Amino acid sequence: MITAEELFYALALTSIENIGEQGFKILVSELGSAAAVFQTSKEKLKKINGLGEVRIKALTQKINEAAIQKEIDFIQKHKIQVHYYYDADYPTKLRNINDAPILLFSKGNFDLHHPRQIAIVGTREYTDYGKQATERIIAELAPYDVQIISGMAYGIDIIAHKYCVAENINNIGVLAHGLDRIYPATHTKTALAMLDNGGLLTEYKSGTQPDKFNFPMRNRIVAGLADMTLVIESREKGGAMITAKLAASYNREVGAIPGRIFDEKSSGCNYLIRSNIAQMIGSGQDIAQSLNWDKVAQQAAQARLFLDLSEDEQKIIQLLKEKEGIHIDELMLKSTMSYSTLAATLLQLELQGLVRPMSGKRYRIS
Repeated sequence: MITAEELFYALALTSIENIGEQGFKILVSELGSAAAVFQTSKEKLKKINGLGEVRIKALTQKINEAAIQKEIDFIQKHKIQVHYYYDADYPTKLRNINDAPILLFSKGNFDLHHPRQIAIVGTREYTDYGKQATERIIAELAPYDVQIISGMAYGIDIIAHKYCVAENINNIGVLAHGLDRIYPATHTKTALAMLDNGGLLTEYKSGTQPDKFNFPMRNRIVAGLADMTLVIESREKGGAMITAKLAASYNREVGAIPGRIFDEKSSGCNYLIRSNIAQMIGSGQDIAQSLNWDKVAQQAAQARLFLDLSEDEQKIIQLLKEKEGIHIDELMLKSTMSYSTLAATLLQLELQGLVRPMSGKRYRIS
């Protein structure tokens, strides 16, 4: 967890124009901490490769200590969690992208290391088809203990958040402004409800307005956190398409719900599928299969079942693990069971979905 001193100087360093994420990372990589940056002479800064004269000049400017302390007071007063790029609690998936933000601020009840994270994005001008698709996909993903990520915007975003709140599904709203406000204000009730099983996340300090250029920046966090970004209704230009292309550039999975070829609001989704940027998604199960969630769930279920097996059942499972497709005669010989006991044991394992019969009286693990 970030120390009080490091938080002060990290806030200071991120507030300096022209430093940026890359400049911050260069400095901390060379000097060890944000605090150390402000204790380093200009002469030593000049020797740091990749820093450049513009950044060095920016670092010589006086920092606004009062503004930084005001932000720290806001963080403490509202019990906001701070996630620092160099701390263990910073989300691993996001750290792996080259333009990951240095600081994240969050409020609520969610795990940024959740193993199953799906971003759902789409048009603000949705149709009934888009609304139904959003709610159906999330409902089908719910049994997988999924975490839904979206951007709190009008349209598909807020439909996803509202459905998650109604069905008690963990979800994160990524904001394009500080945590001192909700934009649009009409989504405040939903945002507050999300805090019980989910919450809000942003890279922006309090007082930051929802300026136009903040939204594309916000989208990289949505795409960077998710295992898959799913686009539900989008024109060929817009925020959802930016998020999808960012996800693809991060080597993350992209999915899209297909629409009618003459429907403008699905033209972006159809383009993503046609261009092989996104895979066509028609259900939550399609997502689970694409990400191998079903396989993992099945293996976990089998592992739990194996613990409850009888001694004879465990012996058969062990034999089948050693060799693919064993004839029943070989099983009888190696297990030293009678034919009737073996047949009854195999039947029980088959009924539990652990063993599958093959042609020629052979058996294998399911």
